[in-house]
Amino acid sequence: MGVVLCLLGAAGLASLALGQSSGAEKPVIYTYVSEWTVPRGMWAAYQKIDDADNELLGKTLNEGTISSWGSFTTLTHQEGEPTHGSWFSARSMAALMKTLEALRATPGATDAVLGASKHWDFILQSRDYNYHPGTFKNGYLRVGRWNRRPGSSDPDGKIMKSTLVASLEKLLADGALHFYSVDEETIHTEDPGTFWIVIITNGPEGLDKFNAAIEEMGRSNPAGIAGFQGLIEGKGHRDFLARVNTVTYK
Repeated sequence: MGVVLCLLGAAGLASLALGQSSGAEKPVIYTYVSEWTVPRGMWAAYQKIDDADNELLGKTLNEGTISSWGSFTTLTHQEGEPTHGSWFSARSMAALMKTLEALRATPGATDAVLGASKHWDFILQSRDYNYHPGTFKNGYLRVGRWNRRPGSSDPDGKIMKSTLVASLEKLLADGALHFYSVDEETIHTEDPGTFWIVIITNGPEGLDKFNAAIEEMGRSNPAGIAGFQGLIEGKGHRDFLARVNTVTYK
């Protein structure tokens, strides 16, 4: 699921019931993302493998090895880019690797559809995130990919937390989002200055509420937006939109 970040417009857990407290620094969450470019004639075959993997991931979550998992289908198709993907998250790299090895040992791991599909993996980490526990099947995944401006500085992430993260927290509390995170790679396959902003909305209406919140942030906190813009490169930005087939947070 190497598609994880959201748009900042042209400019760019609260309690245990919601995840974690936003006051103290949160423990690192590690996420393993797999993306696949599946030939259109093999989408049904891929779905069968995805369903089997989801069953295993559900058991792994119930055992406490992972903290979340999900799968998605791309809506903004690009030639040669992913059509499908999945992810799972854990509190440690050891738990992440244990889950990965379990998936690699399944019969579906050698299925013909996977052999015929282009494939990418990513390992991400985040300290800025929040979510609603539960299983959701109405989400939309929006990911924005950004590059940090050379020489920029944001000690302890204060600018990020006071602008984007604060807005995402409010959207989560209002029920517009199921999840958000700001991610960097743990195993670098992109430029080390790359980061992703990821949201999963509560239905399609959540996309509009997110856009409206970003526009309002631009009007009410122009200095904060200017500070954020000072952290990022204007070029190299990319967005991604997908339909979340299912996602579960514990």
